[in-house]
Amino acid sequence: MMNNQKLPRSVGTHSGTFHADEVTACALLLLYNLIDREQIIRTRDPQLLSQCEYVCDVGGCYDPENKLFDHHQADYQGAMSSAGMVLLYLKDQHIITPKEYDCFNANLVLGVDAHDNGRDPQIYGLCTYSNIISSFTPIKQDADDATQDKAFFEALDFAYQYLNRILNRFNYILSCREIVSRAMEKKDDCLIFEKNIPWLELFFELGGVNHPAKFVIMPAGPHWKLRGIPPTYEDKMKVRSPLPSEWAGLLEEELKEVSGIKGAIFCHKGRFISVWETYHDALKALNYVLKK
Repeated sequence: MMNNQKLPRSVGTHSGTFHADEVTACALLLLYNLIDREQIIRTRDPQLLSQCEYVCDVGGCYDPENKLFDHHQADYQGAMSSAGMVLLYLKDQHIITPKEYDCFNANLVLGVDAHDNGRDPQIYGLCTYSNIISSFTPIKQDADDATQDKAFFEALDFAYQYLNRILNRFNYILSCREIVSRAMEKKDDCLIFEKNIPWLELFFELGGVNHPAKFVIMPAGPHWKLRGIPPTYEDKMKVRSPLPSEWAGLLEEELKEVSGIKGAIFCHKGRFISVWETYHDALKALNYVLKK
């Protein structure tokens, strides 16, 4: 059946037990307004599938030009599941940017692909997104189609909201790019931000590995924090220059006495972050550290 004879804004996916990959694939199509929720058809009937504009995780064919996204057939040897296939399609069709593609992959879809293809490590006590989607499946294994479908749409709603959060966070981080860039232009030992923003990823995207800054000062609720900058984005739990050893783990009065700063509140025992009453207190703390 030709594309123009298909049911517009529809997607076909398999009936029965569902998995994170096709749930996520459908949620991605919904998120970018390519399908309608009421046009999601769960079936294994080839005739019904042939009438759908998109087909995910069923049908035995990977053909993005014709919007077919299955990975179970023997002639497909790639690492993607239907989720990865749909995400790549969105990028190739310029529906999402390469950066959005990388964001969804890094934060979710690569893990979904690995889980569905049996490549993720099974770690006792570790619950993944794919595990959570599986938890939506009916408890009784002989559940009827109506019960399975109801559970599928509950999982779909969860996946949609999760993807939407990833997208909103991505867009917010992107909106802070200019603020971080301006702070980096000064080439100072410390980046200073007037509000609490997601700076870390942007800092390293903008060449932070070679930037001289060792610390960041920014608001922390009603207070201000002075924290160390990691050597690289991957080493988030390390810092280029730790806070003074004599501050480690101190609170309130003890930290005030040792630092000589009246607005002292807290220094983490790991010496990567400290909290101060005011901006000027945080500056005093910075000067103390730099003199050390």
